[in-house]
Amino acid sequence: MEKSIVENKILVTGSSGYVGGRLVPKLLKLNYHIRVLVRNSSRIENKLWSKNVDIFEGNVFNPKTLAGLFDGVKVAYYLIHSMENKKDFVKSDLKAANNFAKLASKAGVQKIIYLGGLADENSSLSDHLKSRHDTGRELVKYKTNVIEFRANVIVGSGSLSFEMIRNLTERIPVMICPQWVYTKTQPISISNVLEYLVRALTLETNKNLIIEIGGKDILTYGQMIEKYAQVRGLKRYLIPVPVLTPKLSSYWVHWTTPLSANITKPLVEGLKNESIVKNKTADKYFPDVNLLSYSEAVEKAILNFNQKSVETSWTDSLVSSNGNDSQVSSVLKEGLIIETRKVKVESSKKQIFKVISSIGGDNGWYYANFLWSIRGYIDLLVGGVGLRRGRTHPSKLKQGDALDFWRVEKIIADNLLRLKAEMKLPGKAWLEYEIIKDQSDLILFQKAYFMPTGLFGLAYWYGLYPLHKIIFSGLINRIKSKSEN
Repeated sequence: MEKSIVENKILVTGSSGYVGGRLVPKLLKLNYHIRVLVRNSSRIENKLWSKNVDIFEGNVFNPKTLAGLFDGVKVAYYLIHSMENKKDFVKSDLKAANNFAKLASKAGVQKIIYLGGLADENSSLSDHLKSRHDTGRELVKYKTNVIEFRANVIVGSGSLSFEMIRNLTERIPVMICPQWVYTKTQPISISNVLEYLVRALTLETNKNLIIEIGGKDILTYGQMIEKYAQVRGLKRYLIPVPVLTPKLSSYWVHWTTPLSANITKPLVEGLKNESIVKNKTADKYFPDVNLLSYSEAVEKAILNFNQKSVETSWTDSLVSSNGNDSQVSSVLKEGLIIETRKVKVESSKKQIFKVISSIGGDNGWYYANFLWSIRGYIDLLVGGVGLRRGRTHPSKLKQGDALDFWRVEKIIADNLLRLKAEMKLPGKAWLEYEIIKDQSDLILFQKAYFMPTGLFGLAYWYGLYPLHKIIFSGLINRIKSKSEN
């Protein structure tokens, strides 16, 4: 039966999210036929795999928009949940799950794989953790079999809970710690989560299952902070304070990290609940999964991040997660400060890319050259390469070429140029240009990425922000004018 299931289409919801966006390419590599459900196809059009999947536009809150969604589908991943602090999120989550499960059952879907939250059901759960469990119960109301995985802290760049730990540790040498810092949890690597989700496809079962998953280690949140600091070679000190309520803690996280209080409040409220694997169902059904320790998971996340540079961010939507479509936006995602600018260019891709790929060296940087020169001299003074390397060809670039104090990390003709900074910096930096066709228009995106090292790195970036604003805004506008002339 299982073989016939996976020979059909596999439906993935939440493909624009953290887990779903990583699951889809895993399934494609295994040659599965994938359909993704999105509210707006523009959210995934810039993902590298978007042309290799069936894209279905619909909304789980409106069943009328889901007609035909389950045609040919025998297995569906349900990776949808609310995280914002809204009063009606519980009803919304249950409504979405009910709509989905009802239509799936009616269409003959044989299996739903759901990723929920790990916590002891007998304890007093936060509203969001309770909603995760209630969503699982809603999915099993119909005849489709449901495999519900329950996990807590997922270790990997971009995971909300891990990003909170990462940002707190990277930014604050001495931390005032509320009581939730001493709550025990069982963090799990994103690679292990994906392995469980993929293996569930071929798991032979005709009953509903709840499978709790976690990594090798049981740690407090404070120990997670300390171990992350060890991996990064940082010294961090924790000072316990008994008076910080979840609400106050959420504002503390909001003030000290880029994560908003609206998002962190429900997350922090759930941190009071222990999240430890109590049953051994995962060992029974998936005995050969090689679980990583927390330190190994952190090392893997950092190593992958460094090796692939900002590759995981390329697959995200070109606008920020909150739908911001302004000409300039600044967000922090996956440990990176990302400053994005975009302009419409009335020219051809070939001409735009010719202008972009001619930048630097004797051609100059098109705007505020004297400021670029000053930055080069400063770099020389502190032992960097400065601007003296220039470029090997006035108009052509290839991957690996030196370009002043940058290096060409990736280049796709008439489409993308990514430069990695090799000047002396308290962190790592990239500058990227990408040309995207939006209907009949050509949009040029300019993104400056910075991964700061500690507080000094953050101070460096934000201290220079007014100057960056002038330089980068002028640069993209000058590229536009040169491309159109």
